[in-house]
Amino acid sequence: MAAFQSAITVVLFLFILGALVVIHELGHFITARLAGVRVLEFGIGFPLRARVLRTSGETLYTLNWLPIGGFVKLEGEDGDTGDDPRSFVNARLWKKLVILVAGVAMNVVLAFVICTGIAGFASPVLGVTFDAVQPDSPAAAAGITGPGRIVAIDGQQFDLFGSRTILDGIRTKAGQPVVVTVIGPGNVRRDVNVTLRNGDQDHGTLGITSPTGLRLELSGDYVQHDPATAVSIGATHGLILDGLGQLVGSVATNPTAPPPVAGPIGIAIQLGDIFWNAGPVMTLYVAGILSANLALINILPFPPLDGGRMLMIVLRSLFGARISVRAERMTYAIGFLFLFGFLIWVTGFDILRGIQGG
Repeated sequence: MAAFQSAITVVLFLFILGALVVIHELGHFITARLAGVRVLEFGIGFPLRARVLRTSGETLYTLNWLPIGGFVKLEGEDGDTGDDPRSFVNARLWKKLVILVAGVAMNVVLAFVICTGIAGFASPVLGVTFDAVQPDSPAAAAGITGPGRIVAIDGQQFDLFGSRTILDGIRTKAGQPVVVTVIGPGNVRRDVNVTLRNGDQDHGTLGITSPTGLRLELSGDYVQHDPATAVSIGATHGLILDGLGQLVGSVATNPTAPPPVAGPIGIAIQLGDIFWNAGPVMTLYVAGILSANLALINILPFPPLDGGRMLMIVLRSLFGARISVRAERMTYAIGFLFLFGFLIWVTGFDILRGIQGG
């Protein structure tokens, strides 16, 4: 069974990552066609080439052996000068920038659509899981026993996208009579009338405890937000910036410490855990977050990322021949080596985490 789950996890990871990259490249492809730049090839996967799926006009559509992502090959994108008016290098500056930023835009739009869709149709509800109740507590007086899960207070549920958690909801009701929805032993669900106490640091308002601390976990319920709220949620959750700040701070303060980001192995493991333990909705949510972060990474002004290529194009438009094609290619090569080294760095920590059990 473990081998089967591992195989499905690998396939799921390759599919999600591949889909995100293909959608990214589709942005480059569509805008290049609209801008009149010749597209030589649209490839699914990375070379070596497995087969040509079809030829449409000037473009080859190919399937390649390395099943991660895809690519778009444009006429003149390597910087070679020529007289072809449909070459990327001869396109107007604004067209080049639009083509390059389009991949990032596609990933942002996808993240927005995923988060909006989940919020509008099936936003997972988070409950608080506990192992026991304190003696002489409101929970004990009401007949609540552990282990169990609190999933609602006075009928109010707290979902993945909410600004407050169910623990916040319990605290705001301190000293008041409430109806607590509990899922107890045997997965029995019941509503219990409880008068909460005024809690302190050692004694909470309800009196539920856990040796490892109270945990917010999926309750198995889902809520739907109205369209306007769902769109607002999609806009606020479609681009996650915190991870970048954590990464920069971590590298600056302690380069030998495990990074607050995961490499391919770590992402695959986490994705598998979420798929098997939290289900397809949360897996789709993680795919949306990955899409947002793919956009964020690619817009960084670092060669050979899209943001770095945009920076080089702007510099060449300002300084012209003083930035040679050879210097530009060298910059991309050095940037690629740096990114490859970074990938090895985070992957190494992924492996160490696996050996040490997380």
